[in-house]
Amino acid sequence: MVGIVDVARAAGVSTATVSRALNDSPNVSAKTIELVKKFANQLGYVPSATAYTLVTGRTRNIGVVMPFIDRWFFSTVLDEIERDLVDAGYDLTLYNLHGTGGTRDAVFTKLLPRKRVDAVLAVAVKLTESELEALSNVSKPVLGIGGPIAGSYSLAIDDVAAGRLATEHLISLGHRDIGMVGQVEKDSHLFKVPNQRRIGYEEALVSAGVKFRDAWFKPTNTHSIAEGYAAAKQLLGDPRNAPTAIVTSTDELAFGAIMAAKDLGLRVPEDLSVVGIDNHDMSSFFNLTTVSQDVRGQGKALVRMLLEVLDGEGEVSLPQVTKWPIDLVVRGSTSRLRSN
Repeated sequence: MVGIVDVARAAGVSTATVSRALNDSPNVSAKTIELVKKFANQLGYVPSATAYTLVTGRTRNIGVVMPFIDRWFFSTVLDEIERDLVDAGYDLTLYNLHGTGGTRDAVFTKLLPRKRVDAVLAVAVKLTESELEALSNVSKPVLGIGGPIAGSYSLAIDDVAAGRLATEHLISLGHRDIGMVGQVEKDSHLFKVPNQRRIGYEEALVSAGVKFRDAWFKPTNTHSIAEGYAAAKQLLGDPRNAPTAIVTSTDELAFGAIMAAKDLGLRVPEDLSVVGIDNHDMSSFFNLTTVSQDVRGQGKALVRMLLEVLDGEGEVSLPQVTKWPIDLVVRGSTSRLRSN
């Protein structure tokens, strides 16, 4: 097996110089770094992770915590984070929190504080003061997606603005009878994203002078297609008091609403306009008008922020919360209100 001594002998330098060159030390000339890396590649030398950690204090491993891994948003952002971390030469350790019980406590009090990761990325997890303190005590930087993290860097969309934009689109098309199907998030350990989107929906109605009707908001426990279908069917079932348009807090709920409308003999968008939020990978298949939040772009941006923090040596020019842009993507599920 090729070792650092073999690379040093081939390049005609000391083993210490090889170590510094492979870590791109500023104390080694660019010519020497190029020479060392050339011989290391030719000989098939693989640096020891243990040796790297002893020299630098770093593991080149990032901890990622998220409450779910089987939902579209989380699996999509995780896929992008992993791709970009690997490209940057980092490993990833995933911690699935499974809600709020003992698993979460163990992750933050026992697993993450160990010297196994260089930093922590929190995906849509609202960290408590004690969790942040545990990581701060061992100097683990924390960055996140989904909402603010005290004393750390994060990026998030304006979910109130997303709900408002989706609703304003329907209002601009002449709709006034606008219902909503939305998840009601009750977990205090998570950012209440769907609740914020409902606020935006209500704000848009009030601003346009449109009456908000409690009966036209149908809550769901999750944002699954099945729950969207069931809620929309109840909302549309009364032909004397049914809305002409529906906003949903996620695209998956919108997929269910479109299917429910069709099962009730309604045409989308001729009889019912539907708009979602997220720009899910399947949105184009359902021809769904939606508010895009570019989930993959968020994952990529989070990794860029992380690398700036790790490489910045105290010189970081990031805002505490980076506001991520949203865009309306108009497809075929919405149209102007048709007069009877």
